[in-house]
Amino acid sequence: MTIPTPGTVIALHLNYPSRIAQRGRTPEKPSYFIKPSGSVSASGTPIERPAGTELLAFEGEVALVIGRTARRVSPEEGWSYVAAVTAANDFGVYDLRLADKGSNLKSKGGDGFTPLGPELIPAESVDPKALRVRTWVNGELVQEDTTAGLVFDFGLLVADVSQLLTLQPGDVILTGTPAGSSVVVPGDVVEVEVDAPTAPGAPSSGRLVTPVVEGAVPMAQFGAQPAVDDLQRSEAWGTPQAPKPSILTPDLKARINSVGTATLSAQLRKLGYNNVSIDGLHSTRPDARLLGLARTLRFIPNREDLFESHGGGFNAQKRAFDTLNPDDVLVIEARGETGTGTVGDILALRAQVRGAAGIVTDGGVRDVVAVAALDIPTYYANAHPAVLGRRHVPWDTDLTIACGGAAVQVGDIIVGDADGVLVIPPFLIEKVVAGAIEQEHQEKFIAEMVAGGESVDGLYPLAGAWKERYEAWK
Repeated sequence: MTIPTPGTVIALHLNYPSRIAQRGRTPEKPSYFIKPSGSVSASGTPIERPAGTELLAFEGEVALVIGRTARRVSPEEGWSYVAAVTAANDFGVYDLRLADKGSNLKSKGGDGFTPLGPELIPAESVDPKALRVRTWVNGELVQEDTTAGLVFDFGLLVADVSQLLTLQPGDVILTGTPAGSSVVVPGDVVEVEVDAPTAPGAPSSGRLVTPVVEGAVPMAQFGAQPAVDDLQRSEAWGTPQAPKPSILTPDLKARINSVGTATLSAQLRKLGYNNVSIDGLHSTRPDARLLGLARTLRFIPNREDLFESHGGGFNAQKRAFDTLNPDDVLVIEARGETGTGTVGDILALRAQVRGAAGIVTDGGVRDVVAVAALDIPTYYANAHPAVLGRRHVPWDTDLTIACGGAAVQVGDIIVGDADGVLVIPPFLIEKVVAGAIEQEHQEKFIAEMVAGGESVDGLYPLAGAWKERYEAWK
């Protein structure tokens, strides 16, 4: 099959979970930009890194070649409008992103910035969920992933674009890149291949080869000039963004963990906070302390059409678990619905592997024995064998939610033990902990006095002469 010259090249921003984790932002719906047809080049054609720039990055991708006119098609029909797939390289110059304001015209639209080919793989000969994309730089494999776990499948992409834009035969959709994209310099050679290793004959696009050369003509002064900063360098080189420093310093953690939730609750009550406990839950690990910062996930009541649109793929539930970081506690709003599970062993394991501190849900948990065997505690209302879709639609993440009768915001401090779970606004934590430590000192003194035969009258709480005796004891 001969690769046609596309009239339109449409590129997707994010699609592979590995790249999404790297970027630290999770798309709820697909988003796109357009590349000029003049950016298309053939295998073997050099790409010029513009003079005065430093951050030319490659992105190996699967390219869909449209085979017939598509307008307002459904996701189920979308794949049937694809004639072929091939390899693509979505090159971009991060130095020029500032000039684009999100359009990607200068950063990704230059001549030769969209190599395609060299061969087409007929769409009818492959399973769209069984393709593989690989990228090499100077012969070293730097990207490898499959289409099995894409957030947005190919049929959906064709359907989505066709709602407003008529796709014509020969048009191309670039479907996102996996982790591993990075910077190349003049003298490097980048190769991309798409294949279907499990299909009969293991069809392949062949290697799409692009040598990198240095541009000789500087950017004209009347246009935007190259500009770089730490963020652009980090994203171009593919370095994951470091999470913000946690307010839970080792010293603060030690002080919080030195007191029980009952004492913390008493101090919150003294400050006028009476509605900060997440009620009705028990823990898989009542012997384990829970301490972390809230991340949130909200489920809405199940409705068949909404579950169809939001329940599959890399949905809000999976995105929430897949982006947890150390010190995070995932708090789930399940509306107190106990008729189904809200988390099972695989996602709970993913939370542990990501370094999360724990999970709190006011709904059910599946696979309770396996979840309880994990190191991190999970607080839950009940065990239930049913899957999510029986009662819930995973809807959105990292917003203010309700869980077990308490309001929870992202960044709230979550503390739990065998007595229950508390939500502490961060701005109160120092006052609450200082008061709790003092309260537990007093209670230790009181316990010693009671054990020695003293009456609790005037002693608990401390009053009169007992206060003086406590100060001397302390």
